[in-house]
Amino acid sequence: MANYPLSFIRRLLPYLGYFLLFTWGSCAWGNTAPVTFKLDLGGAEAGDLNVAIQLLLVMTCLTLAPAMVMLMTSFTRIVIVLGFVRSALGVQQAPSNQIIIGLSLFLTVFLMGPIWERIYDNAAVPYMEKKMPSVQALNIAGEEMKGFMLKQTRPTDIDFFLGLAGMGRTTVEGLPIRVVIPSFILSELRTAFQMGFLIFIPFIVIDFLVASILMAMGMMMMPPVVLSLPFKLLLFVLVDGWTLVVRSLVESFRL
Repeated sequence: MANYPLSFIRRLLPYLGYFLLFTWGSCAWGNTAPVTFKLDLGGAEAGDLNVAIQLLLVMTCLTLAPAMVMLMTSFTRIVIVLGFVRSALGVQQAPSNQIIIGLSLFLTVFLMGPIWERIYDNAAVPYMEKKMPSVQALNIAGEEMKGFMLKQTRPTDIDFFLGLAGMGRTTVEGLPIRVVIPSFILSELRTAFQMGFLIFIPFIVIDFLVASILMAMGMMMMPPVVLSLPFKLLLFVLVDGWTLVVRSLVESFRL
């Protein structure tokens, strides 16, 4: 059985050689026209993109999909804040990275659901029903995402990138997407770190109290983390910490 593919290829090679010789001989002697293959992707309707360009855009979007999900949605803020929660608790492996990323992804789907539904209803469905050209559908989808990002972006960050781009003050509708996306990312990072700072405060207080008590008792050789970790976990469970964190994250977005 192991030699079956090799024997099959050996039997196929002579027929492949005959086919190549026949094709080359026909083209060389001019008996028939050269064999050509043409891939017809079809034309485009008026005001629409060519099918080849549409395929190129689809492949590009599929390649950039992970970056778009991470940097153009609520994913960035959520995953950073959840990482701060784990660091503040002092546990490095619970919850694991897979759980944090999975929870962040599902919270992102929950938060972005209404926006993606509007994109599907207003852009995808008319385009699939051939009631709207692809260019107009892409513009509608881009405006929906642009509106979401602008609601979470600070005006100072927009002014900063407008200055870097050499552009003056402009209207919200006239803001280019190349300015909106980096401004949104910068605002998300700042908001996530602010929330992370507020999360760290109660746990730092517990660490400080435990360290002070150990020093007062003369137990300076004992690491404070050994005693502070159970108290931090107990406090986090008593106040239902995960619910508070998720609720704060969801309510922090302006939808």
